[in-house]
Amino acid sequence: MSTEPEPATEDTAHAVDTGPETPGTAEPAGAASEARSDEPAGEGGEAAAQVSEVEAELAAQRIERERIERRKAEKQGPIDAGGKLSGSAADLLAAVRAVESGEKPAATVFGAPEPARRPAPEPVRPPRPAPAEHSAAPAGPAGPAPETVQSVRRVLAEGGAPEGLAPQTAALLGEGAQDALRADPWLLLRVAGVRPEQADGFARALLGAECGPDDERRGRAVTVWLLEQAALAGHTALELPRLTATLAQRGVPDPDAAVQSTLAEGEALAFQDALEETGARREGEQDEEGEEGEERPVRVLIGLERYALAEESLADGLARLVNSAPKQDGSAADWDQAAASAQGSAAELIRAVAGHGLVLHTGGEASLAEPAALLRTAHALGLRAWAAAPGPLGRDRFAALLGAAPAEPPSSGPNAPAAVTVTGLLTGAEGPGRDADGALDLDLLVVVDAPQLDVEAGALLAESLPDGARLVLAGDPAVLWSVGPGRVFADLLAARICPQIASRRPDPGPLGELVSGIGIGELGQVEAPGKEVVIVPVRDAGEAVHRTVQLVADSVPRAIGVPAEETQVITPGHGGAAGTRVLNAALKERLNPGPGRFGGFDPGDRVVHTPAPGRVLPGRVVTADAEGLHLSCAGETVIVPRDRVEGSVRHGWALTAHQALGGRWPAAVVVLPGDAVQALSRPWIYTAFGRAARHLSVVHGVEQALPRAVVEIPAKPRTTRLPRLLAPQTPTTD
Repeated sequence: MSTEPEPATEDTAHAVDTGPETPGTAEPAGAASEARSDEPAGEGGEAAAQVSEVEAELAAQRIERERIERRKAEKQGPIDAGGKLSGSAADLLAAVRAVESGEKPAATVFGAPEPARRPAPEPVRPPRPAPAEHSAAPAGPAGPAPETVQSVRRVLAEGGAPEGLAPQTAALLGEGAQDALRADPWLLLRVAGVRPEQADGFARALLGAECGPDDERRGRAVTVWLLEQAALAGHTALELPRLTATLAQRGVPDPDAAVQSTLAEGEALAFQDALEETGARREGEQDEEGEEGEERPVRVLIGLERYALAEESLADGLARLVNSAPKQDGSAADWDQAAASAQGSAAELIRAVAGHGLVLHTGGEASLAEPAALLRTAHALGLRAWAAAPGPLGRDRFAALLGAAPAEPPSSGPNAPAAVTVTGLLTGAEGPGRDADGALDLDLLVVVDAPQLDVEAGALLAESLPDGARLVLAGDPAVLWSVGPGRVFADLLAARICPQIASRRPDPGPLGELVSGIGIGELGQVEAPGKEVVIVPVRDAGEAVHRTVQLVADSVPRAIGVPAEETQVITPGHGGAAGTRVLNAALKERLNPGPGRFGGFDPGDRVVHTPAPGRVLPGRVVTADAEGLHLSCAGETVIVPRDRVEGSVRHGWALTAHQALGGRWPAAVVVLPGDAVQALSRPWIYTAFGRAARHLSVVHGVEQALPRAVVEIPAKPRTTRLPRLLAPQTPTTD
């Protein structure tokens, strides 16, 4: 690595924020959240004349919710699996069983004896989503009625809450929202951005002396809020002891009662997962005297229905792929011949896909050539083969790779392998559409950047695949996990239920060497004769901003030959003295100065559009008019209505690592100010450094925290149920 000489001074720093922004500041149930000043990222939008992607996504989610309701109705008994529980854990699970079965009202069952355990039922495949033409229909009214918003505004003002929350609150609670708020002021805690102490103040103003910390309504609201914060941190459920401990920290006097009330009202679900014990007898196993052995211990988990049932749906869909024979398009000899003509681990991938419905493929950037070779092989054998990426950055990157490499035979025609986004595939806006049964009209789907898949997107994909289809999940397991809850790719790798092909293609050059070392916990010096890696030490955040601007605007274009528009700045968070807000303000002033006529934006501004939580679409500002802000994103025109600009459009010269996932740029400038120490981890550094294709500049102000994070701070754990759900349905491979 080399160190850049001190540049001429030019103060471009703008001190806007003084601290990091964290969407979920609480570490729910004792588990630390991801370094989540990263705002959930997103993808795509449609022109005004078409159904917007947001509407299509909402429609798809509505259909998924209806499918989940049908799934719940199909359940014939209480939650299975378990062991010897005592105390509040036994009470909770007994209550859940009785309430779910309809035997008793919730208020009468706590403390009742636990029902006899039953064998787990055979998995039932849920109905497939509706065909694309239905899922693309608008989801309903654009928003709540004006009179409802006005009524909610009056209630908020009476309770001292910001009146600007009225539209969001009315949309969330629906007709009669004002009456619901008066009856239960803590419902305000369901609105994004509202914290428990703010909801408490609102409740005190409305209820007066009736308001107290032991109010059952407050206990339920805080319980649900903690589970939502856990989902923001990536968990699909929380262990009961962690949840009750955190409720106590939040001032809930009786955490067990709060959880019981939440379960009784159907706002959360409880689950038991058997725990493995080394040397322990399996349930039902007899000892030498013929007596039945002790049951295995279990953990009790509490989760929001939305994520818990999506994880079950995902497990069922994946088990179906693993246990069914893939469609035989092309003879075994044809597949063998195709594998023989491939090189290295690409041949192994082709052979694995020939005989299996689910295959995992791991590797760095160079390894993407292998899924590309698989797609071309499958197309040559007559399969309807498609690739999908969670976001447009990954889609465009992989599409360029498909087009750059020669296909044998040439890939042409309407069914040639192509890349789409996962959302576009599911909504029908991109890809092959759906068949008469509502399944995706394809034989092979390769999902690249698979670590970005959360449980909801994974469930929709798995359940949308037709019988006999093949699914390949490909990605780099060392990058940051999904913004949404779950760790689908990592859980599948750990479960070992299907073939796993590890690419042997190393990423080339000094950058490949540096990033590969970080992936195994080593931060070493690399020889960079072409200034592929440059370290820029800084003393404070102000200097970090100044040096970043000079690198993007002057040093990198002059010394490396990469223009500013092809250089991406990456920093740990939106807030702070060197977060995306401050850096984007400074970069705009240097690269595209203007008055910000359109809500702070000018034509030519580099932006990211977030049409829905968890999706980001990079683009540029074209113009603005009465319709809204016109953007050019991934070759499409997107019109953001005026009232949505502030909440869904940011400047995009500087991104967080989560926003940059899936993309690669000729040059990247990674900014590590002193206040970023707590956000650093090995996956974050690996992801940020890996966004650079030709040149990486590191604006370094964290001293020894950088190597310490690489060596000592792996991915933060997430609580998920997917491996346990898969275990009884699928065989384990060696």
